[in-house]
Amino acid sequence: MNKKERIAFITETLDHLFPCPPIPLNHTNAYTFLIAVLLSAQCTDARVNQVTQVLFKKANSPQKMLQLGESEIAEIIKPCGFFNTKSHNIFTLSKILLEKHNGKVPQTFDELEQLPGVGHKTASVVMSHIFKIPAFPVDTHIHRLAKRWGLSNGESVEKTESDLKKIFPKENWEKLHLQIIYFGRTYCKARGHKPELCPICSLL
Repeated sequence: MNKKERIAFITETLDHLFPCPPIPLNHTNAYTFLIAVLLSAQCTDARVNQVTQVLFKKANSPQKMLQLGESEIAEIIKPCGFFNTKSHNIFTLSKILLEKHNGKVPQTFDELEQLPGVGHKTASVVMSHIFKIPAFPVDTHIHRLAKRWGLSNGESVEKTESDLKKIFPKENWEKLHLQIIYFGRTYCKARGHKPELCPICSLL
């Protein structure tokens, strides 16, 4: 099949398998979502959700997070790994939100990416899922699958993001981001991948 047919097939398959993909990180507001995404770096969503269940009961706002203190944050988030760096970023980020943004999560890429521990991918996830501003966050699953499916050459995450934004309409980016992640975790894993058993790779 040509590229246009391949893109249509991929879209149809993802819509069939994951018609309404849920956001996998538990949160109650923009702030808790930002913290959950920050914690998810090199950690499973399931573990993040276990940790945030404890963390957000004690601190679900920048004010409460500062009251909790950096050492207690570190103790709670220890199962997520890199807890010293992450606790420092969470504490400092919360302070900046109070000092510069009236305690609110900013709604621009530039302001988000200036916060400690918040890179372009994290900012994109927040902008897309919380503020509904078109973004196509590319994680390891999306980067891997885009190359496998011939949608990008795998040169870099930035190139993959740029290529996918050109291929798919803006209004589908938020849903596709989640669909591809769920598909990668379920059918198209990094290790032990068997193309003949994959609902997409087997037919491309």
